[in-house]
Amino acid sequence: MLGLASFIQGDFRGGATSLMRCALRATIDHQKPPLHSPLLKPRNTSTPQAVCHYQSLNSSSRLFGCTARHTCPAHLTHRCFFSMGPKNGTKSAKIQLRTRLVVTLLFGAGLMGTWWYAYSEKQQMAQKQRIEQLKRVALGQGNFSLTDHTGQRRNKKDFLGEWVLLYFGFTHCPDICPEELEKLSAVVASLDKDPTLPHVQPLFVTVDPERDDVAALGKYVKDFHPRLIGLTGTDEEVKQAGRDYRVYASAGPKDDDGDYIVDHTILIYLVNPDGLFLDYYNRMKSEEQMSESIRNHMKAHVKL
Repeated sequence: MLGLASFIQGDFRGGATSLMRCALRATIDHQKPPLHSPLLKPRNTSTPQAVCHYQSLNSSSRLFGCTARHTCPAHLTHRCFFSMGPKNGTKSAKIQLRTRLVVTLLFGAGLMGTWWYAYSEKQQMAQKQRIEQLKRVALGQGNFSLTDHTGQRRNKKDFLGEWVLLYFGFTHCPDICPEELEKLSAVVASLDKDPTLPHVQPLFVTVDPERDDVAALGKYVKDFHPRLIGLTGTDEEVKQAGRDYRVYASAGPKDDDGDYIVDHTILIYLVNPDGLFLDYYNRMKSEEQMSESIRNHMKAHVKL
């Protein structure tokens, strides 16, 4: 009992001392001094002495025993046992470690969530400010009214709710206009491959209404993207559409065959679903750069 009480108090030395007392008490009960340390081998095997044996009795419950036995066979054997108990300290340490890990993960997730929320709010605020700036820009603010390549009247309101890529050119252009329209068509086709993105409507507005009538446009747009819409109109209607986007266009002198070149602005305009001019791309922009830019604009778009 003394060994058990000492172990419960967490004093290992006290437990060892109790084992020694247990062995010595067996010697006193049989009146056989002297008292020797139970851990030492007896000096005289003919004199009854106590020998203490320390052994593990059960590895799962960690039960240990002490046997105090006299060297004389006639004497009795005294035994005392004590248990070291379960590894409560180890289990407690593991629980504390797991708790700290869980708290750390939750705290980190909270910080990340707060940062992402603040970042999203900042991005949306910047986008709204950008939209307000675009509204004040005198570009694409007008409501053009033209005739498409099928003879149907179209105006800017017809394309609200759609992303629009707009290009001004003319059908008799020898190289630049076809190249830019091919790039525009490739960009639209590339964006169409992403099912998460809305479709883009390509538009081609002529700056040469004298030659680019409905029939000429109908034949010309077949060489490019199937959704490409060609737009023409009277000289004044075409000029008004050009002024809305600050497009410069000037016809050069005619040659002997009556042919001429039109000098004009070479830009592709991006218009968002709210009808606002959003960005433009010159000849130096590649198909990949345009596609990436438009994709980013779409993802950042905030509907008014």
